Amino acid sequence: MKKNMGTLDKGIRIAAAVIIALLYYFNVIEGTLAYVLMAFSIIFLLTSFISFCPLYTLFGWNSCKLK
Repeated sequence: MKKNMGTLDKGIRIAAAVIIALLYYFNVIEGTLAYVLMAFSIIFLLTSFISFCPLYTLFGWNSCKLK
């Protein structure tokens, strides 16, 4: 897998995942919406750690700095 995510994208995804987790922890979101958002936050964390987003490949996007 070729990296296609830049530092800014990774930071935004990690911040979004943390915010979703905090909203769930403090019971601001609950029910089905909470489970769907938590699934998205897990996907955000995984894609951030490996610096690869399959949707970026599908749309032909690349935010990674060129060497």
